[in-house]
Amino acid sequence: MDLNEFNLTQRVKDSFRTEEGSRLKFLLETFIDHLHDYTRETKLTHDEWMRVLMFLYDCGQISTPERHEFILLSDVLGWSALVDMINTKGGATEGSNLGPFYLDNAPKLELGDDLSDGREGVTVLIHGKVQDTLKNPLPGTIIDTWQADSAGTYPIQEEGQDKYDLRGIFKTDDQGRYWYTTVLPKPYTVPYDGPVGDLLRAGKRHSWRAAHLHYILRAEGYNDITTEIFFAGTEYVDNDAVFGVRNSLIAKVKPVKSGDSLPYETGRKPDAIVEFDFTLAPEG
Repeated sequence: MDLNEFNLTQRVKDSFRTEEGSRLKFLLETFIDHLHDYTRETKLTHDEWMRVLMFLYDCGQISTPERHEFILLSDVLGWSALVDMINTKGGATEGSNLGPFYLDNAPKLELGDDLSDGREGVTVLIHGKVQDTLKNPLPGTIIDTWQADSAGTYPIQEEGQDKYDLRGIFKTDDQGRYWYTTVLPKPYTVPYDGPVGDLLRAGKRHSWRAAHLHYILRAEGYNDITTEIFFAGTEYVDNDAVFGVRNSLIAKVKPVKSGDSLPYETGRKPDAIVEFDFTLAPEG
């Protein structure tokens, strides 16, 4: 059979001997269909095709274990947000971006510890509870958190800084509660010195993220959640560069006034309080 534009797509799909009815077969063939349809619809030129390949090559070249340019690309294209939205389980806290700066093996901390290591800025007490969709508390839930500082910088981005600063892993108490102090983060630009930055400039888009805290929550028998907490009334909360903000993930920052009683005793006196409860959905 002659190879031509009209039978090429099917012949490419037929060349893969994936198991009939498998998820891999479905994902692979659907991707080939859309890729070929996009190429036909846009009448992609050789020069444009090569530019796409070089862009992807450059994303790989700049990526390191501490910076994942492909995750950043997924974020700014709204792909990460879409995956989060369609995978949020009914009744659970909505998912939001993992981002390019997550690290495994953050230090294990005790409830009430200070994450900021004495950094300057607004000291905030973060607290709340973790529950299931029936509002039962989930003791022993692992809470993995990381964030930028009061200047909008992750320590991992600064030479000479401990890359595990402003990161920590907590476990909820027997009532499903968590609490710790940290410094209130500020908005920051996504990494702008690589191919994704070039893409944003070409599209005349800003690169600012709304201030946020990152979280991954894990509890036995429940679906993991990767999400973020944002702050009401702050910059870029309405036009976050990676489309990570959801209304349900916006919390209020309440100033601590003289004489106010605090819900928990902490080693560092907070200037403000943020309360946020997480909900996990059972597996299955």
